[in-house]
This record gives sequence, structure tokens and C-alpha cells, in this order.
Amino acid sequence: MEPDEVAALIERGIDGASVAVEPSRMDHDDVHLRAVVVAPAFEGLSLVEQHQLVYEALGEHMTTDIHALELSTFTPEEYEAVT
Repeated sequence: MEPDEVAALIERGIDGASVAVEPSRMDHDDVHLRAVVVAPAFEGLSLVEQHQLVYEALGEHMTTDIHALELSTFTPEEYEAVT
């Protein structure tokens, strides 16, 4: 699955999300992806809960089309503090 397709799925699944997805490496025929997701919906959620929201947005693609996904999730305030 292409990075822009993954980003679009996350953006459609999480209101107000800003998403950047890029390949992190190639492993034979599999592409490992890295995603940075910034969303107000993450406010008050644990890191595990934030990642669960992303996985829910990706649905069945996590088990069928995406080989590996490295996630970094932030609220807008957290992201502003680290950039």
C-alpha cells in the first residue's frame, strides 16, 4: 500500500488529523512505513489508545496490505512543543 493511501485512510478515520507517511525502509518486497499523526482526538488518551485509533482507521488494511507501520502520535500541542 502506498504512503499516500495510508495517510488518506487515517485522515478519513480520525477527525482533524494531519498525517505524514513515508517509507522507512524496504525489506525484499515489503515496504515498512513511518507515520506521524497529529490530531486533537488524541487529547487525554494514552499512547496505546492513540495507536488503537490509528489502527481502527486503517481497519483490515493493517492485516492485509500494510506489512509494518512505525507510529508517532501527538496532540497538536505536543507536536508544536517538539517541532
